[in-house]
Amino acid sequence: MLYWLSEFSGDFAVLNLFRYLTFRTGGAVVTAMIIAFVCGPAIIRWLKSRQENGQPIREDGPQSHILTKQGTPTMGGMMMLLAIAVSTLLWADLSNAYVWAVLAVTMGFGAIGFADDYLKVTKRHSGGLPGRVKLIAEAAIAVAVAVWIVNTTTDINPTGLAFPFFKDLLIDLGWFYIPFAAFIIVGASNSVNLTDGLDGLAIVPVMICAGVFLVISYLIGNAFFAEYLQVHFVRGTGELTVFCGTIIGAGLGFLWFNAPPAMVFMGDTGSLAMGGALGAVSVVTKHEIVLGIAGGLFVLETVSVIVQVVSFKLTGRRVFRMAPLHHHFEQKGWAEPTIVIRFWIIACILAIVSLSTLKLR
Repeated sequence: MLYWLSEFSGDFAVLNLFRYLTFRTGGAVVTAMIIAFVCGPAIIRWLKSRQENGQPIREDGPQSHILTKQGTPTMGGMMMLLAIAVSTLLWADLSNAYVWAVLAVTMGFGAIGFADDYLKVTKRHSGGLPGRVKLIAEAAIAVAVAVWIVNTTTDINPTGLAFPFFKDLLIDLGWFYIPFAAFIIVGASNSVNLTDGLDGLAIVPVMICAGVFLVISYLIGNAFFAEYLQVHFVRGTGELTVFCGTIIGAGLGFLWFNAPPAMVFMGDTGSLAMGGALGAVSVVTKHEIVLGIAGGLFVLETVSVIVQVVSFKLTGRRVFRMAPLHHHFEQKGWAEPTIVIRFWIIACILAIVSLSTLKLR
């Protein structure tokens, strides 16, 4: 919205600032953070008034959680969705179709997560929406947005899959790209959801990953930088720099209330939305595989669950003491802050590795 003020830069030179992605991204970060800070306490109070006993704690989870996390409200992702939506609409170029595509995924997955959290709270059971219903809803949104992205992309093969470390390699997947892109979006969403199990554990890696794609979006959306780095130029993706900035700002504001001991949990409302947003940005920027590196922590958590389930069904034995992986370390006696901070360190290392793929071609 504010981008349109640049049209009056001929009369007021200072308004030319709104043309620059860097200025608008900085404004988006600060705006989203302030919205989360200001609205956070009111949202938490409202959630507490509606959730007498807080989020239902899994009976099969760590027993310590029953004592330490009982009564903490969930659906805190609402403050992030509010901050991201308002900040994006305020600072992004709303004529850019990619902005609307990633925003649709974020809000759509957030709505699914909200329904899931609402059922958990009202029914006082950790089950929520049936898994099949949730997956079908996610897939429907992801497929629709994937088709939207493919029809929007023009300067590069819209159904091509790029590989890191190879400057010219772009494999055309044809119409198979649609289910592939949908799988990336849905997979990223549920991976973040699985990681969200300890105070502050998921939101910081989400911000780190958003920071990686902030850089990627800016570089590949700029023809000069894309040519210099020998990466595929995708016109219009630079505007997603602003969107990624809103995730970082909203995440910082949410972390203020989610830092141990958490005053609120993001719930599926936040985790499904944040994961879906990252997945959608990776699809638009043609860096789906890099998302697997930058979000390697989420992948690791997901793989730990898959390995645990498969091993138990085939052999009757568990590979980990408890899945996802962060619960395994809890069962080994690691303190919660130790697990969280060490996982943050892993996320930082993976972010550095993923950014290195931009130059190592």
